[in-house]
Amino acid sequence: MLMPPGTASAAENVLRVLAWPGYADRDVVKDFEARYKARVEVTLVDSDEALWDKMHAAGAPPFDVLAANPVEIRRYTREHLLAPLELARLPNTRRQLPRFQALASIDGLTEGGKVYAIPFTYSSMGLIYDRKQIAVAPTSMAELWNPRYRGKVLDFNSAEHNFSFAALALGYPDPFQLSAAQMHGIALKLVELRRNLLTYYNLPEEATAFFIQHKVALMFGNYGTQQVAQLRRAGADVGYVIPDEGALAWLDCWAMTSSAANRPLALAWINTMLEPGVSGRLTQRQGLANTLTAAPEDNANAHLIWLRPVDDIQQREALWSKIVSGDRPESFR
Repeated sequence: MLMPPGTASAAENVLRVLAWPGYADRDVVKDFEARYKARVEVTLVDSDEALWDKMHAAGAPPFDVLAANPVEIRRYTREHLLAPLELARLPNTRRQLPRFQALASIDGLTEGGKVYAIPFTYSSMGLIYDRKQIAVAPTSMAELWNPRYRGKVLDFNSAEHNFSFAALALGYPDPFQLSAAQMHGIALKLVELRRNLLTYYNLPEEATAFFIQHKVALMFGNYGTQQVAQLRRAGADVGYVIPDEGALAWLDCWAMTSSAANRPLALAWINTMLEPGVSGRLTQRQGLANTLTAAPEDNANAHLIWLRPVDDIQQREALWSKIVSGDRPESFR
């Protein structure tokens, strides 16, 4: 059972949190401070690179807990920047969906039989469709290439994710490790997708505007359920599906740094993040899925493929630059 932190005053009982926007809202922080008679200092980041820089500032990392994806968690673990977690002191992990309790099945969360991070929030990258134009929910990523949607498809502007989801559509077993022949075939497939595209988008707000203004029928939802929530707030009648071949998905987790000064307080923070009220607020406010309840648009049994490092990001980016620039298929030989 998780024991409460010591009785030090709030001036001494400080927790330094490194997180993404929306993960540590002010009311959540205030409730935690009152419960544990502590002071919480939150530092926000907006990219993995910023997170890395904060964790590699001169001297020991000035943080006690952080939120990061499994790829980053593995990097920090192997640099001895994280401390192993005692699951017995995180009882709320027993509230999580089975797929998130199976920590060893998620690459990056365990090392040497020890647990270094606990899943907190995620988003699948499925298909978002206009219910008025598509009466029956699509079942495959291959629908993005359906000629009936000429000029009515939106795609996310990303070399990494486009090659990976196209690999799934083509039936390749590992979308992150591709042979030269597979990479070439996918590049031509993505050139072919241009026939259906309205345009590429970068931000969810941009996608929402395009979707509504241009009556888009189908979209690769890089931001998943977060985009669905935004589109519905804007008045769009959209559905969301995880294709039969599976969907890419990102996952953010809480971890404790090896330099945490008050480990009981750090563990209390991670445990609190898994309370229904806190995880529920995350979903309500951010449109992100939490690890306690299955999202309505994301069936608990859906096949999610957690993001992993790709084989050759430079090659993907070089090919992607040619694709978005409109190069003809013969130039890829």
